[in-house]
Amino acid sequence: MLHSLHEAPPPLENARKYRCLSCHSKAVGFESSDPNFSVRPDGSVYAEVVSFKFLGVHITDKLNWSTHTDSVVKKAQQVIKFPRKHQKSSSANGLRRQKRDWVIPPINVPENSRGPFPQMLVRIRSDQDLEKGIRYSITGAGADQPPIDVYNIDPVHGKMFVTRPLDREERASYHLRAHAVDMNGNKVESPIDLYIYVIDMNDNRPEFQNQVYNGSVAEGSKPGTLVMKVTANDSDDDTTANGMVRYRILSQTPHMPIPNMFTINSETGDIFTMAAGLDREKVSQYIIIVQATDMEGNLNFGLSNTATALISVTDINDNPPELTARTFSGEVPENSVNVVVANLTVIDRDQPHSPNWAAQYRIASGDPQGHFLIRTNPVNNDGMVTVVKPVDYEQNRAFMLTVIVSNKAPLASGIQSSLQSSAGVTISVQDVNESPVFPTNPKSIRFEEGVPAGTTLTVFAAQDPDLFIQQTVRYSKLSDPANWLRINRTNGQITTMAVLDRESMYVRNNIYEATFLAADNGSPPASGTGTLQIHLIDVNDNAPVMMPKEAQLCERANPRSKVNITASDADADPHVGPFVFELPSYPPSIRRNWTISRISGDYAQLRLRIPYLDAEVYDVPIIVSDSGNPPLSNRSIIKVKVCPCDDNGDCTTTGAVAAAGLGTGAIIAILICIIILLILVLVFVMWMKRREKERQAKPLLIDPEDDVRDNILKYDEEGGGEEDQDYDLSQLQQPESVEHIISKPVGVRRVDERPIIAESQYPVRPSLPHPGDIGDFINDGLRAADNDPTAPPYDSLLVFDYEGSGSTAGSVSSLNSSSSGDQDYDYLNDWGPRFKKLADLYGGGEDD
Repeated sequence: MLHSLHEAPPPLENARKYRCLSCHSKAVGFESSDPNFSVRPDGSVYAEVVSFKFLGVHITDKLNWSTHTDSVVKKAQQVIKFPRKHQKSSSANGLRRQKRDWVIPPINVPENSRGPFPQMLVRIRSDQDLEKGIRYSITGAGADQPPIDVYNIDPVHGKMFVTRPLDREERASYHLRAHAVDMNGNKVESPIDLYIYVIDMNDNRPEFQNQVYNGSVAEGSKPGTLVMKVTANDSDDDTTANGMVRYRILSQTPHMPIPNMFTINSETGDIFTMAAGLDREKVSQYIIIVQATDMEGNLNFGLSNTATALISVTDINDNPPELTARTFSGEVPENSVNVVVANLTVIDRDQPHSPNWAAQYRIASGDPQGHFLIRTNPVNNDGMVTVVKPVDYEQNRAFMLTVIVSNKAPLASGIQSSLQSSAGVTISVQDVNESPVFPTNPKSIRFEEGVPAGTTLTVFAAQDPDLFIQQTVRYSKLSDPANWLRINRTNGQITTMAVLDRESMYVRNNIYEATFLAADNGSPPASGTGTLQIHLIDVNDNAPVMMPKEAQLCERANPRSKVNITASDADADPHVGPFVFELPSYPPSIRRNWTISRISGDYAQLRLRIPYLDAEVYDVPIIVSDSGNPPLSNRSIIKVKVCPCDDNGDCTTTGAVAAAGLGTGAIIAILICIIILLILVLVFVMWMKRREKERQAKPLLIDPEDDVRDNILKYDEEGGGEEDQDYDLSQLQQPESVEHIISKPVGVRRVDERPIIAESQYPVRPSLPHPGDIGDFINDGLRAADNDPTAPPYDSLLVFDYEGSGSTAGSVSSLNSSSSGDQDYDYLNDWGPRFKKLADLYGGGEDD
């Protein structure tokens, strides 16, 4: 059976609930039917109550509820007993009634308690502790499970303690089980569940998600327009005032046009416009300091934090562009194109380089023919009046333009265009010396070809556009490919210098073109060109030409043996075909041996008239006439090779050669080819012989018989010895180094020294050289040694002391072998030819 202090008093009637706002156990409430309490300067609460219940403890006395509630907790400490079952017998049927167990209330522990620790929470008792020794224990998270040792219990007295401050934000509740066993470890009571709740304290400030928030609002926005939202989170219990955050605006920078342009929803953090008058051109950005406070915004007890909100005022097109002047002026030379003649400046107070700022210009009047166009300078928004079509001073000396400027983006609602959005532009045209102009260019005329030289064709004159200036125009020929024409310098009259020929290579499609130059005497001079096109009418002035010039024919007449001929004429229709082909009457043998028949207007066939004709080359004359009026004829020669033919009617090779014969040119060409071929063969033979000689002249450096590896080397003459080398060493001494030499001790004085430089790299002989590579290897080593400055003898002078005219020592030649008696070297003759020279030297041979 569970007995507790908070069971005795009945609940209070008409009680009202209050909350401590300053003590660290703020989540603990108290009830009072007649409260009269006040908050002291140190944050403690003094309450005078008639009846007061705290943690289920009924108290009827004055209570000082201070910041630390330890004294209150001590008054409210509970004694928890293990429940027991009480049974009562029934008189009727022997049934027993079971009494209900007491429900153990949860244990509330404030977080961040200052101790001292361990701090007692409750005491657990068993009704059997008077009869036997009881041992108490607790299990669960916070006792023997992580986090371990947050709670412990006195095993003898059953007092349960908390060992350290608790943090609700880490763990808000614990579930433990209490056990009671006897001294032998036998269970005495059934385990009871203990629920411990950590009471929240206001120990966490609100934290903004960002320290700086960026938002924007269009200028001219109405009050109540949503701008942005800020959010702060509090780790404390959001079901209590500890975690209830409220927002407010601390400051606004700048204070224009009023200090309170914005307001914030205290619960949601939404920021709205509060007043009208946002103007980007005056204030482009506002800096708002926002404060978040918990305890439902109570500044006395709540914790606060701040963040910055940057509100940018976005641009709208509320400022129309305005031209800086009512009139602008410029000037342009006539005939100029793509030239800026005037610059229009404009002012727009909207955001630069935005559609609300970018200007576009339009010419409203004064340019009906579209001579001008206004382009916008993207850098400074100015309007550049540009000439896109040439202007003529003789037609318009000035232009009066009306220009209207506007933005690319339409104006905002309710904004009217400015009176300064239009202006007048005066453009003066400057007169310049213009080139003479040919009225008709190109000019075409028609003439028959063949007109004689000196014929006047036309007058090709130019006009000077400068009507207000008296100038003289002179003409000259610029291009005349065939040199057929002449032009009068003063009036432009054109005459022929040669006969015009339609069939000339300079005529294209019956048209001959010539270019002439007209220049005035202005300052500076100007010139213009004109083209004259002469359409030449064809006349029959070209006789037809027959083709082909050569053919072959079988020596015996047959239907397949024939020569097809045709003709061409340089003239044009009707002075060409049909052509007439005929054989001349002289010599008579032509018509006797040959016959010609017309196939069509342009083709004919040549055949043998007689059954057989000797094989050779015949010159057959043919007369060809065109259809001109009068017709023209041409006598052409066709070379016909008559040859023997096979069964198919084709000339045989032997017959063709016999018929064709070889001319002098062909024979000379054949001889030249034969001579060139012989010269090439001779040169190749000589080159091969020379190469063979070079191969034979380059033997191995060492004869195989004299190989140094197993043979005695054969040396050439060695000279006459020291007696033949009577050198005057004094001539080799350097005068400037005499003092240096004298300063040395008596004896041999050496001034040669090894150069202190890197040694040369000698070639490395391969491990298994080829006999043919030995010579190259030795030559490479010799070149390396010759070019090695570190190899002795060094490039310096060896100086010796003067030893006198003679020596007391005897001749070295008197030295003999140390052996007593003569040595027999005749056995060297048995060693083969490689030791023959050694045997001759020591064996007393003939060479001694």
